[in-house]
Amino acid sequence: MKKYRIFNITLIAAGLFAVQSCFVAKDYNRPEAVVNEANFRTDVIAKDSATVATVSYKQIFTDGQLQALINQGLQNNLDIRSALQNIAVAEAYAKQGKAGYLPTLSVGPKYTFSESSRNTPFGAMMTDRSQSQYEVSGNLSWEADIWGKIRSNQRASAATYLQTVEAHKAVKTQIVASIANAYYNLLALDEQKIILDKTLINREQSLESTKALKEVGSVTEVAVNQTEAQLYNVKSLLVDVENGIKLNENVLSVLLGSNPQSISRSTLTAQNMNSKLSVGGSAQLLENRPDIKAAEFGLMNAFENVNIANASFYPSLTISATGGLQGIDIDKLFSAQSIFATVIGGLTQPLLQQRKIRTQKEVALANQEKALITYKSKILNASKEVSDALYTYDAAVKKADYKQKEYTLYNQAISNSEELLNYGMANYLEVITARDNGLNAELNVVNAKLSSLTSMVDLYRAVGGGWQ
Repeated sequence: MKKYRIFNITLIAAGLFAVQSCFVAKDYNRPEAVVNEANFRTDVIAKDSATVATVSYKQIFTDGQLQALINQGLQNNLDIRSALQNIAVAEAYAKQGKAGYLPTLSVGPKYTFSESSRNTPFGAMMTDRSQSQYEVSGNLSWEADIWGKIRSNQRASAATYLQTVEAHKAVKTQIVASIANAYYNLLALDEQKIILDKTLINREQSLESTKALKEVGSVTEVAVNQTEAQLYNVKSLLVDVENGIKLNENVLSVLLGSNPQSISRSTLTAQNMNSKLSVGGSAQLLENRPDIKAAEFGLMNAFENVNIANASFYPSLTISATGGLQGIDIDKLFSAQSIFATVIGGLTQPLLQQRKIRTQKEVALANQEKALITYKSKILNASKEVSDALYTYDAAVKKADYKQKEYTLYNQAISNSEELLNYGMANYLEVITARDNGLNAELNVVNAKLSSLTSMVDLYRAVGGGWQ
């Protein structure tokens, strides 16, 4: 008889496993046509297979001091540390999801004391109404994943974990870009300060020369006033630059996860531009972006939650078993006569919770649609950012060359106008104008070089580089 019962139990369990393999939830498939060539204006995209997104930031930013700052930021930035904690939380839930297939098992001893009432027929007949019972037992419970609910829950947890991983990469990408841009801004301000310090000395000398020329009647008081005004203009620009240096050092310090402090750095002239950056194909560019990957994992999570909601409409099958030792005499507890066992197979169909389950499904479907919209929105924004970065980078490189040529000509004009003035062949206003144009042109050269560097950084970030 016992053998027959054991056989039946085994048969039921095998049947549950067999049924489970026949009914599964839907598998996720990426939405069609969400990443394609149409997302890009591709006329400036190189037709090679290599992509700068897969290159380490150390190969993009060759300045040793900048590399050290980026490394410090990746270690200490508070946003990155927060993202790491999000990963830890999601990983814990992912491990919990994997355990969903396993049965639950509890084991432990139990002691029960009872005393019957004297005011009952049975209690009145007993001389000893108290009774002790000792038990050492284990309980095993397992739910058959017939409809794929447990599997979907596992996949949803895994998708959430992978989403946090990609979000962490996205934060790293942004931090690398922010540190590089802040660093280059500092170098540009340093270069502008050098130019203004040099110009200030020249303007002071020019003021003395102008006063001397006025004494001999070569120029009027107007020339002196204009020269002095130019001097104060340079001093004003110096105040702005020096203040900008302190503010940018503070910004960079926060990115590094430290208190505001002075930042060690090299010079703007020491920075090299890689004019032959390869960015790869358009679809590949989008695939490299961690924020897009994170959005798709969010869509996967929402999809699996719909599977879970659908599975909730169907009955759940469970099998549980309890066994162990039980007796009223502790001395005889560990004998063969104390062994007991119970096996229960259960089928549970929700009846009065249909509205609740339908609500869960409706919410899950709405969240899935929201996740899909978010995914598509990320792709559209990314395609714009990449296209913008490509055009801006190309324009900045060209503009930097033109600004250098402009400065060269203005500098030549300053020398010529001063020489003509000394021979009385030029108006002093021409000299003042040439000097202003020359200073502005020299500062514009610095700004153009800065734009070239920051456009390279923005392109690197736009294609998803920086987290490697």
